Amino acid sequence: MDEVVISRAITESYFKELTEAMDLDVAIVGAGPAGLTAAYYLARENAKVAIFERKLSIGGGIWGGGMMFNKIVVQDEGKEILDEFGISSFEYQKGYHIASSIEVASTLCSVAVKAGAKILNLISIEDVVIREAGRVSGLVLNWSPVHMAELHIDPLAIRCKVVIDATGHDCEICHLVTDKMDGKLRTQTGKVMGEKPMWTEVAERETIENTREVYPGLIVAGMSANAVFGSPRMGPIFGGMLLSGKKASKVAAGLLT
Repeated sequence: MDEVVISRAITESYFKELTEAMDLDVAIVGAGPAGLTAAYYLARENAKVAIFERKLSIGGGIWGGGMMFNKIVVQDEGKEILDEFGISSFEYQKGYHIASSIEVASTLCSVAVKAGAKILNLISIEDVVIREAGRVSGLVLNWSPVHMAELHIDPLAIRCKVVIDATGHDCEICHLVTDKMDGKLRTQTGKVMGEKPMWTEVAERETIENTREVYPGLIVAGMSANAVFGSPRMGPIFGGMLLSGKKASKVAAGLLT
């Protein structure tokens, strides 16, 4: 085996994928449960979609379950998505279904990639592209290690028709819109309202309700949706995350038509 051939194979194939991701239908930021689910449904319908994840691993908060106990809970509606993806679960009591966080995270990754979504990890988003009519039309990328090392390295940019902010509690893309250009979100205050203390029942319902276009060309999904609209957090129950991702894909598809 030739080390140089191996190195060329990795480099050429990666940069081909990165180059293709510079012009997308939908760019998803955050490879957690909502982002992965949205990517799966969009890619299945032949949308050109890529996920940009700042961490090395994907899956967001799934891996650790609750307090590092690698189990998660989903409600009946969320279980329907687990069943669709072939993820095993059992009913703990009526309406509460237990699944392995490891199986959920790895399966979400697998089904999204096999559907045609691209996942580019170790990439951070440091800005958005906003042009005509005040619409988000792209993202500004840099390597996560550049940010970690605090190096002054200029970024690159990609173009897309729709962005989904699935960055979780931090709702990073929405903050870029409001903090860098004083953009007005479709919230009561026009700003990120911040998540409230835990209230699982309300949070699960409102995660889905809050999944919508919050600024022209920008959709919020998952915990980002609750943080933006000032709803509670929900803890280690993930049905709302999955359902939010599915809804985000439908909202995005509607914006593409």
